[in-house]
Amino acid sequence: MTAGGDTIEQPLVRATGLVRRFGSLTALDIGEMRISKGITGLLGPNGAGKTTLLGLLLGLHQSDAGEISVFGLDPAIAGPEVRARVGYAPEHRRLPEDITAVDFVRHIAEVHGLPSNAATTRASDALWLVGLGEERSRPLGTMSTGQLQRVKIAQSIVHDPTLVLFDEPTDGLDPNQRDAMLTLIRRIGTEFGISVVLSSHLLDEVERICDSVVVLSQGRLVASGEMQTLTGDLDGLEVECDRPERAREALRRSGLTLEPDEAGATITVSGDPDTLFVPVRDALVGEGIALLRLRRRSARLADLFLEVVE
Repeated sequence: MTAGGDTIEQPLVRATGLVRRFGSLTALDIGEMRISKGITGLLGPNGAGKTTLLGLLLGLHQSDAGEISVFGLDPAIAGPEVRARVGYAPEHRRLPEDITAVDFVRHIAEVHGLPSNAATTRASDALWLVGLGEERSRPLGTMSTGQLQRVKIAQSIVHDPTLVLFDEPTDGLDPNQRDAMLTLIRRIGTEFGISVVLSSHLLDEVERICDSVVVLSQGRLVASGEMQTLTGDLDGLEVECDRPERAREALRRSGLTLEPDEAGATITVSGDPDTLFVPVRDALVGEGIALLRLRRRSARLADLFLEVVE
């Protein structure tokens, strides 16, 4: 509690000085990390340590140093209690081929302690929720990659968890399936009130649906925070036009300042964006240059990712 009586919301996940090794390889070395309610992107290239971190959150691995807690509990000690409140959709698709979707999801519900009748009902509901209601009696071995990914989502939420961990849930999906999967995950994290950790190596996925982001590179935490604080508007304008080199000359003659040593189709004009729109427009129109796009300069997750990883 604060002095004024307001409750301070505790993070779902907290790690301090966390180290995990596999032999001589240090897979994770995280100084300080917090994950709060909402949809958090766990972003990093393949091999960055994302899956290892998920394993630690589930209590499947034990840290070599430091502390990690989920709901205030140490998963290595209170693993069953933590896993009762966490759903997990692994990256692999090695599911039993001769079991129907509804029987598989029902089994996972029973593993989480639901009685048989309730587990059957919840399994059916979860499959309808992910768009497989009509396919729920099909054996898993007859399902497509996209359907199997949805089965994994269904089994991860069947027991109504507080937190779900999705490890590369769009792997193997075509663009339309990928869009539908991201929409489904966003619904889970908003309409259903379940917090989500989305592990992905794809920047646009995280930027599209996540509220916060944790960026890993070579096992180290290199950036974290709310998406709107890590990205957002910057000083300056971005200009796209049909003749960029001529446009640069025209803008400089008008007394405007451009980013030094910049090349390519996009021109960055420095300064207060509110005072730049009219002079930029007039300088280009006066030279007969077609203005294709004029917008405020903004920090993007891709820029942040490349900067911190490099």
